[in-house]
Parts: sequence; C-alpha cells; structure tokens
Amino acid sequence: MRFGQMAAALPRMVGVVLRAGWAADRRALTGLVTAQIGQGLTAAFGLVAVNGALSKLFADGPAGDKLLQSLPALAMLAVVSVGSALLSAWSTAMSGRLEPQVERAVSLRYYRAVTQVEVEATEQPEVQRHLDAGKFGTDSARRMLGLSVGVANVVIGMVAAALVLASLHWALLPMLLAIALPKGWGAVRSARREYISRRHWVDHRRAVATLLQYLTMPHAAGEIRAHAADSLLLRGYEEMSGLMETEQRRLARAQAHTDLVAGAFSGLASLGCYGVLWWLLTSGGLPLAVGGTAVVAIRNSTARLTSLVQQVNRMYEEMLQLGDTEEATQLAARHAIPRTGKQLPAPVREIQVRDVSFTYPGATVPALHRVDVSVRRGEVTALVGANGSGKSTLAKILAGLLLPGSGKVWWEGPSGERVEVREADRTDVFRSVGLLTQDFPTWQMTAAANIAIGAGDRPRDMAGVKEAARAADVDDLIEGLPHGWNSIVFKGYERGVQLSGGQWQKLGTARSLYRGAPFLLVDEPTSALDPHAEIEAFDRLRTLADSGVAVVLVTHRLAATTTADHIYVLERGHIAEHGAHQELMGRSGGLYRGMFEAQAAQYGLASPPAASQTYGSPFTSSLPNQSL
Repeated sequence: MRFGQMAAALPRMVGVVLRAGWAADRRALTGLVTAQIGQGLTAAFGLVAVNGALSKLFADGPAGDKLLQSLPALAMLAVVSVGSALLSAWSTAMSGRLEPQVERAVSLRYYRAVTQVEVEATEQPEVQRHLDAGKFGTDSARRMLGLSVGVANVVIGMVAAALVLASLHWALLPMLLAIALPKGWGAVRSARREYISRRHWVDHRRAVATLLQYLTMPHAAGEIRAHAADSLLLRGYEEMSGLMETEQRRLARAQAHTDLVAGAFSGLASLGCYGVLWWLLTSGGLPLAVGGTAVVAIRNSTARLTSLVQQVNRMYEEMLQLGDTEEATQLAARHAIPRTGKQLPAPVREIQVRDVSFTYPGATVPALHRVDVSVRRGEVTALVGANGSGKSTLAKILAGLLLPGSGKVWWEGPSGERVEVREADRTDVFRSVGLLTQDFPTWQMTAAANIAIGAGDRPRDMAGVKEAARAADVDDLIEGLPHGWNSIVFKGYERGVQLSGGQWQKLGTARSLYRGAPFLLVDEPTSALDPHAEIEAFDRLRTLADSGVAVVLVTHRLAATTTADHIYVLERGHIAEHGAHQELMGRSGGLYRGMFEAQAAQYGLASPPAASQTYGSPFTSSLPNQSL
C-alpha cells in the first residue's frame, strides 16, 4: 500500500467502526462525538482566555489595576478548565459504553460470515489463510474506537490552536504544520512496516501458538509426560521464538532510524517556528501578549502532536488488522453458501447421486469419479472401502457440505418430484441431515449443551435432550456426574469432569439423535466403544432405520454391514461393487468379500461358503444379539 492508499483507507476503516457504533448504540455515539467537539471548543476558548489575560497583564498601568482587569479572562479560563474536565469524563463514560458493543458487532459480522463459507472453499489454503488472519482484527474495532476518540480529541484541539495562531499572525500556522508533518510521516511508515512484518509472519505466529497450546491440553498430558513430548515442543518453541526475536530486533532498528529522521526534521521545524516568533517579537510585528499566547499554543500543540503521533501509529496498525477482518468478511461473502433456493420436497424419501465426480482444490486426482448411489428412508446404506477410497467425501456430498464437480445429486419426494442440490435451499438440506463424524467436536460445555448443540438453531428442549441421551445409553452416566446435566465435560473448569473416548462417542450419538433429521450420516460411530456397547449401538441404528430414518453408515467394521440394506464398496473414488451382504459375499474374488474374510481371519474364523452366508455367520456369531 502506498501512502495515499493508506491515508484513504484510514477514514474508510474509521467509517466501519462508526457505522458499527451507530448501529449498536446511537445515543452513546452521539454523546461521544458531542463530547469531542465540546473539548475542541473548550481548547479554543482556553487559548482566547489566555490571550485576554496576557493582554491585560502586559498592558500599561498599575499592577493592581492590571490584575483586576484580567480577572474576567482568568475566570473564563477556570470555567473552561472545569468544562473540559466534565466533557472528558463524559467522553470516557460513553466510550466505555460503546467500545464493547462495537467489538461485538464487528466480531459477529465476521464470525457469521466465516461460518457460512462453502466447505470446498476452506480447502483452498489461500482462502483459509485469509479467513484465519481475519480473527486477529476482531478486537481491533474496539481499540480503533478508543484511538479514534483520542485522535479526534487531539486533532480538534490542534485545529483550535491552529485557528487561534492564524488569527494572531498568519506566519505561525505554516510553522506548526511543519512540526507535525515529519512525525506524521514517521508514524505511518512505522505502522506500515509493522503490518507487512505481521502479514509475512502470521503462519509462524500460529505455529508457535499451536506448539504451546498442546502443553496444557488434558488429552496430550500422557504423551507429554511418558514420551517427553514437551522437550520437543519446547525446543521448537525456543527455535521459532528466536526467529521472531530476530525479526523484532530488525523492526526496532528500523523504527529507531525512522524516529531519528522524523524527530530531526520536527526539531528543526520547531526551532524555525520559535525563530519566526522571536523575529516577529523583536521587529514589532507581534505584541508581547500575543507572543506569550503563541508560545502557550505552540507548546500545547507540540505536546498534543507527540500524543497524536503515538495514537496514529497504533491506529494505523489496528486499521490494517481491522482491514484483514473486513477483507476476510468480504471473502467469506464471496464464497458463502447461497441463502436462497428451492424448497425440498416434503417429505424427502430418497437421495440419488448420479454420475458424480469431485476433485479437491489443488488435487490432481479426483476423490470421486462418476459415482452412482441411492440412499432411501427406512434403510441402512453402508459405504465401505480402504482409507482414501472416497467414503467421507461421498458422505459430505450426501450431506450437502460439498457440491459435486460434475453430475447431479437429487433430493426426491414421495411422488417423484425432486430438486437438484445446486438449486436447493441449502438450509433446507442441512435441516434434513444429521451428522456423527469420527472426529466430532468435543465442545467444552455442559453435558446438556453438548447434546442440544445438535440442533443449535432451535431453543433447547430438555425433555428432548434427555430422551436422546436415553436412546444413546448415556443418560445414567450424565445423571451420575457430580453436577448432572450441568457438569462441564472437560477438565480444567469448575464443575469440569473427564469423559472417556467411548463415553464421548455415546454423547456424540445423543447429539445426532437429538437433531431428529430424516437422514443420518454416521462415520465409524463405534470406534471407541466396548464390544457390548458396539452391538447395542448398531442395534439402535437398525431400529432407527426401521422407524423411517435413512442411515448412511461409513465404517471399516464389516461385521456391522451384514444386515445393511445396501452396501457400496469404493475403491480410488469409484464404486467397485454394490449390493446386499449375501450378494457381495457370493462374488468370488470380490473386493468386499476379500475385506470381510480378512477381518474374519483376525478372529481365527473361516468365512463360510457364499451360498450359506447368513446373518449368523461365524464372524458375527461371536457378537450375539447383533442385528446390524
């Protein structure tokens, strides 16, 4: 950014803050502006009062008479001082009331925007980098408001002083500007340098913060102590911090050079200003009383100028960070999920994926290639395959989180009416889907909130929360916690408790059940459960499908797929084969049969002939009562 661009950007960013303030609290913003204008006027009246008092004191006549004649001006100066103090207190009160509201408004605008970005866009490193950088400027709005108030106060005071100086003698005003310009140049140059450095080092800073956060995370405590992982993390921190310290030293040297140049030119301008003032006084071009007023004005302006430089420097830094937030917000808007579209048929009976291909940004090989899949209500549809075969990508396509690169995804109703996902109202799509991913979030909130967040757009229904917990077999666990449903399920907080992986998995299942969506996509939902709990979990999924829910099961545990209504076997993004369990087991050399027999062999069991393959196979017979 050139100087002109930065100068033009500053009012725009201040405008962003002021608009946020106007929307948040008009009365506070009006009071703040009024207080600042009032302080500027009191500064001008104060100089006028000083000039009046000095004029009387330097006039001819007895000292007693001169003192009496200066009393009105001195009284005016006292009133101005009291008024300035009151206005300053009022400004502080209004600023303190408005600042947190402005921060909240800007933060909400940013976070609402970034949470609506298409998932595919977040796969692009440059987009994600800008979105991440935006979070550093969310609190800059608050600081910019405070700095704007300070800068406005100083500028109004300096304008008042400049007007008084110009009224005393025209030659004094250019000299005051000559003092201000070098320091202003230095402030902008320093802010620009700091910003460029921060932008280049943002990933480095994130990496340092990530290294440190693991040191206090409960789930990493075991490896930190048993594996001495802390030694590696702290070494990394020392090395990376050393690089940051080198950069800070470079910035400090550059800052010192800039300050030296700006201070030298400003000092020369100050010397010239006092030289002009001395020449005017000695040549008789300026009365002594006016000269005294000019000295007061110049000294006040110089002090204000020092404050102005410091605040403008900080303001530019905050402006540039706030600019990152605005840029991220606008970028998020450009990649936002559309808020309009066709309503889905009511009720949706089936999702049809036809000839769908998808390639992640930057990838050279498609994750999915010409895939056909049908998911029906009342059925369990299993997606199986090796790691990287495209199962999770297909699940995201079914959930509407990713849009196909080519092909169609149809949401079909009971009478054959259907809507393609690109034309659909995506909010309606998401409302129809429940998710239980393998790496589902473990929110640092209460047990009740961890279930209710499954339908975060609805008011919490505690009866529904408890019913979902009962259905997931986690209600007794929660009610047995020290604070029951209000226990925070994360160590380190008051009322905090630690849950095991299996307990968390049940809690995640309750979350997805609470949502009550007609299509439920589950990815390895039992990886942390014990054998009996695993059997019960799959039984519940079968029961859920029998009640009319479409269950999409992504799993490597093929014992769970034996009673699936339809199984799709993926290999390198293709559908290699599909059908029911018995049909796939009847294919000699089939991919599914090979995977099933390999898992059965781990238990020392031989797979029976395809013709006799039933739900009570030797592999599944070791899991009694398993219906899925």
